[in-house]
Formats: sequence, C-alpha cells, structure tokens
Amino acid sequence: MKFGIIQERKNPPDRRVVLSPQACQAVLQAYPQAEINAEPSPIRVFADEEYLEAGIPLSDTMENCDVLLGVKEVPIEALVPDKKYFFFSHTIKKQPYNRELLRAILEKNIELYDHEVITNAKGIRLVAFGRYAGIVGAYNGLRAYGLKTGRFDMPMAIDLKDRQALISELKKLQLPNIKVVLTGKGRVGNGAKEMLDGMGMREVAVEDYLQKDFDEPVYCQIDVLDYNRRKDGTELGMQDFFDHPEAYESTFMRFAAVSELYIAGHFYGDGAPYLYTRADVKHPDFNIQVVADISCDIDGPVATTLRASTIADPVYGYHPAAEIEVPYTSPHAIAVMAVDNLPAELPRDASEGFGEAFVKHVIPAFFNGDAEGILERARMTQNGKLTERYAYLQDYVEGKE
Repeated sequence: MKFGIIQERKNPPDRRVVLSPQACQAVLQAYPQAEINAEPSPIRVFADEEYLEAGIPLSDTMENCDVLLGVKEVPIEALVPDKKYFFFSHTIKKQPYNRELLRAILEKNIELYDHEVITNAKGIRLVAFGRYAGIVGAYNGLRAYGLKTGRFDMPMAIDLKDRQALISELKKLQLPNIKVVLTGKGRVGNGAKEMLDGMGMREVAVEDYLQKDFDEPVYCQIDVLDYNRRKDGTELGMQDFFDHPEAYESTFMRFAAVSELYIAGHFYGDGAPYLYTRADVKHPDFNIQVVADISCDIDGPVATTLRASTIADPVYGYHPAAEIEVPYTSPHAIAVMAVDNLPAELPRDASEGFGEAFVKHVIPAFFNGDAEGILERARMTQNGKLTERYAYLQDYVEGKE
C-alpha cells in the first residue's frame, strides 16, 4: 500500500498536513509493507527537507500512489482519477459551494473518505482538529478582549511557534476581575479550557460564578444542561435533551448577565434552542463585551455571529440595536472573533496531534481488512457512485437540493 501526502492547493493556503515526518516514520515502522511519498510543497509547515531527513521520498506526481492524504478540499483540476482520497470535503451537509467537487469525484471514479466521518462503531469521531480550534480560539478570544478594551495587545497566534508559546503570552496578561464563560466539554471546549488553565485563570463552579464577585479573573465551563432547561420544568437528564431538544429553552442569559467574555466551544444540534437571540443582545442585562465563537454557526445559536472572520482580520463588531456589522472599536459594538479555520493558526501542533490519531485509528484499517469498519463508514463514494450510507446526497449531486 503506497500513501501519498499531497500538496495543499486551496486558497487561502493551509499549512497543515495529515502525516508529519515523525508520523510517517511511525507508519513505516509498524507496517514495513507500507510506502509513503510526499509531494513537494512550498507552504507545508514541515519543510520538504524534514521529510527527506525522515526517509520519505519526494515525488512531483502522485500517480503511483494508492491513497492520497490531504487536509482541505482538493481543487477539481488537481484530482487524480481512480485514487483513494482522504480530505475534508465539506459536502456531507450538502454545502452548495462544493457540489461541483463531489460531482467531479464521482466522474473521476475516486473513492472519497472524509475525515469528518471517520468514526468508531458508536459514531464517535476518531480524527479531528477540534482540540486545536479550542486552543487557538481561547487565545484569540483573550486577544480580542485586549483589542476591544484597549488594555493590551498580543501577537497573532499564527505568528507564534506552538501551543506553549501561546500560553507564555497569556501568562503575561494582567486582566481585570472579569468573568469568562465557556460552553462545551468536547474536544473544542476542553482545548479552550487547556489555555485558561495554562495561563493560571481560576475555574469556579456554576452557582459561585453566577452569584459571587471575585477579586481575580475567573472562568466557568458549562455544558448543555447548565444553559438549557425543559419548558415543563422537569429534569430528565442529558439524553433527553439530545432526544427532544425542541422541549427545551435557553437559560444562557443568566450567564450573559455576569460575563464579559464568552468562548463558544459547544456543538450545536439541529432543533436545539439558540443560546441567545438578537433580542436577547438588546436586553440591558446582556453584559458580554467579546464573543469568541469557535463553533462559528453563521446567523445561528450565537446571534452576534454574522459571518466567519479570517485569520488575517479576525475581529469585527456587532451593533446590538442595529443588528449589523460595525467596527469592533465602535463604542456600542460587541467584538466578535469567528475565525472558521482556527487550527490553521497552529499548523505544527495541529498536524502532529491529527497525525497521531490517524496513525492509531485509520492506518491499521488498511492492513487488517478494515476489521472495525472504519474505512467502510467513512467511504462516501465508490465505483463512481455514492455509497449506501451517503446516498442521501444524490439529490444534492443532481442539483435538486
């Protein structure tokens, strides 16, 4: 089995990679029958020389490889027919902007495996960049707070070497006695928590956070039942929320009333209540000055997120009364950081973490007959057709949706 590490060609450029030189060595040591080539790249966070030093040959063509590994969508003109591809296709939710990409994949008889649907038998994702989105998102949120209030200026995350460098910058801050609320306890939320803990910010329990004043900055990490309640007043537990989200209403305003910075690291499911609406933001009790929306659902559960922002220009303002975008420096504006590709700001760390998971969970499937069904669950296309699991995309491919 011959794997090829392809050059990332999507704009804006993404410096991440599925397998670092070290991860490549781990694959070759575990599976002597495997081969790996790397396509030369001027932007990859690991230089071509690092792959050569790790014993990974460079190749200008991927034609002789069986499985091609990338991160972002591959431009249609760069797709090699009759290959197996791994990348984030952004098609599983019928995203209109990638309809032509999925059509081309089918026409070129490509087997597509989307990183987003690489799961275990219980549907839990096995490879993801979520932790690094949380790490960078928390850093960017605190940086946005400094910019909005004028209290301090920090380097952009993309200009720093690694996670530890981000923590070192955060430790330099002298914050006022603000309260930071963090939603989510998955990969993203816990990644953000790493940064708050790393900088030495104190974590407090929900009731203390809501009722007490502190003489230091504090944060509170909350889960769905902390900011949602059943409309009928009964308490039936987490699974009931996931099964019947329409039966719940948001109680997030009690946190919004006492928080200056909100870091959104939750997963939002269809049918769940919005955390806060545009009407909520108009309420005089809404105290949040800065929103770091790592989840970045546009015009959705975090009503201040009007659009995704960019790494180059990460912060914009939301005017509560007018419900429009304004400069974040405007007096009444809430500053919004909503970069939708945050892990790209920490490409070396993110690539190393992603690669470790890929080597552990995905690579073995090529050599054990896919014993755990990992490849089968992630295979979206085969023999020029959608696989049964992804047949729901047929209308999308045909342009009927």
